[in-house]
Amino acid sequence: MTGNNKKGGLVVQQRDLSLHRELAVMGVVDREQAKIVAGFGSTTRANARLLALTRAGLLRRFFLSGGKSLYALSKKGAQLAGVPLRGPRRKQDETLVADFYVGHQLAINRVYCTLKYGAIPCPGVSFRRWVAFHEAITENVRLIPDGYVELATQNETFAAFLEVDLGHERGIVWNDKAKHYLQLAVSGDFKRHFGLDRFRVLVLANSLRRMHSLRERVGVITQKLFWFTTLGAVRDQGFFAPVWYRSTGETPKHLIEERQ
Repeated sequence: MTGNNKKGGLVVQQRDLSLHRELAVMGVVDREQAKIVAGFGSTTRANARLLALTRAGLLRRFFLSGGKSLYALSKKGAQLAGVPLRGPRRKQDETLVADFYVGHQLAINRVYCTLKYGAIPCPGVSFRRWVAFHEAITENVRLIPDGYVELATQNETFAAFLEVDLGHERGIVWNDKAKHYLQLAVSGDFKRHFGLDRFRVLVLANSLRRMHSLRERVGVITQKLFWFTTLGAVRDQGFFAPVWYRSTGETPKHLIEERQ
């Protein structure tokens, strides 16, 4: 399709289509995330291409209050790439103030980029797939996770749901989440829908205080399934570093332990 698909005077490249397909998963991206998923080699080139795609009507652009540009699929762009129209319904070039949805989605996207496009420092471990949810997992489990990842390891498939917490959800919401994930595990629905025997729930909180609060709350309901860390720890030390805590115990663990 590269070189022969022209929209509004713009020759659509394969990289553009890749970006649009990723936007159907990620919903909204900033420039740095666009650079990662589309493979832009420089900031200057990324800025120029994103502007051209916006002017051609293939992307929608809006801004955070600090001036950062954000990009989402347009109807025309979704049709071109053959993907569902996903992302926030914001006006073209609108400036967003305290938009919790966008802030939350960008945080989820950082995890997604780390797992799919980042180097995994564990021997024999590779990215397998990511699932983004736009409705409840099953009819029986009214739960919409922030994401689901599978990693191939030397011995098995590592499966985990992700929950990114920026401190906006009330404690009662987390009580319900813990119960729903337990239901998913014991009901057999997880195996029926995903074909695997077990999963983890990885919780990434916006602060140490929030992380420990969630550990305590979830630990009253279950001490299984859940692993906790902070977004800052993952950013500074790495997703696979010993930054993960269970509901009980004060020693952080590696997410995937190497077997001798």
